[in-house]
Amino acid sequence: MYKFRPILKSMLWGGEKLIPYKGIASDMKQVGESWEISGVKDNESVIAEGPDAGLTLPQLLERDGAKLLGVKNYERFGNEFPLLIKFIDAREDLSIQVHPNDKQAWERHQSKGKTEMWYVVDAEPGSRLRSGFAKKVTPEEYEASIADNTITDLLAEYDIHAGDLFFLPAGRIHSIGAGAFIAEIQQTSNITYRIYDFNRRDANGNTRELHTEQSKAVIDYNVLPDYRTKYENKKDERVGLVSCDYFTTSLLDLTKQYNMDIAELDSFVIAICTSGSGTITDDKGESIEIKQGETILVPATAKKLEITPNDEMKILTSWI
Repeated sequence: MYKFRPILKSMLWGGEKLIPYKGIASDMKQVGESWEISGVKDNESVIAEGPDAGLTLPQLLERDGAKLLGVKNYERFGNEFPLLIKFIDAREDLSIQVHPNDKQAWERHQSKGKTEMWYVVDAEPGSRLRSGFAKKVTPEEYEASIADNTITDLLAEYDIHAGDLFFLPAGRIHSIGAGAFIAEIQQTSNITYRIYDFNRRDANGNTRELHTEQSKAVIDYNVLPDYRTKYENKKDERVGLVSCDYFTTSLLDLTKQYNMDIAELDSFVIAICTSGSGTITDDKGESIEIKQGETILVPATAKKLEITPNDEMKILTSWI
């Protein structure tokens, strides 16, 4: 089992919650993102402790292959780790965005697309997220709304609270609002089409590039009655959150030891601790401590996990 050094990202819109939340020492300001597990080029995670400390995730994958990913996953993804895990702290509204699917991203960028999910860890009063269209619009109406600064009028907005969940398949327009603190699970891809950035300017007075034409061609214009993902939280049981081609994610809200049989998964398991602390022990007897703001990668060779909270602990588990 592996714990990685967080990759902290200072952002124009970033807040000051991530460093104390994770309990780490850093003087960095406006930390908007902490990349917990990443195989993205030039942003590769590094193992933080143990006999493999200092090894990057791509080096670990090249060495262990299917032992790390699972046989089917290794056949599918090769030496590219398929998921990117982040915590995000938004002091201001993030830009409105959309991501292409695999086919579109490959044709345009020789990259994977980006399907993702958000789990709201915490939210200030009045915090909101945008996901999907609130009404039917044409591509032409969409483009005109960007030009006249009315794009936000077309989108579905939601007041958010801790525990809220949003699934964001490629093609769904979305944005994170000020005061939102979320855990994000996504395909390994850094392809983002920025649709609207509230006409913000950087320290040099420049606006950020928008990708109006690219985004218009990849957006899913269908309208859904509700873009939230509903689930019923249960103590000391595995609660399924999202299951798609790219990841399966569950929530464990634990007050006592929980035994997890993963022998049939043929996949690595990622454990993201969103609150509390405890210990994860595998079937070989290896134990690793985990606390709020930490993420653990469990290799596909593990057959069972014993997850023991110190008091109460919430963990997101994800695999493919």
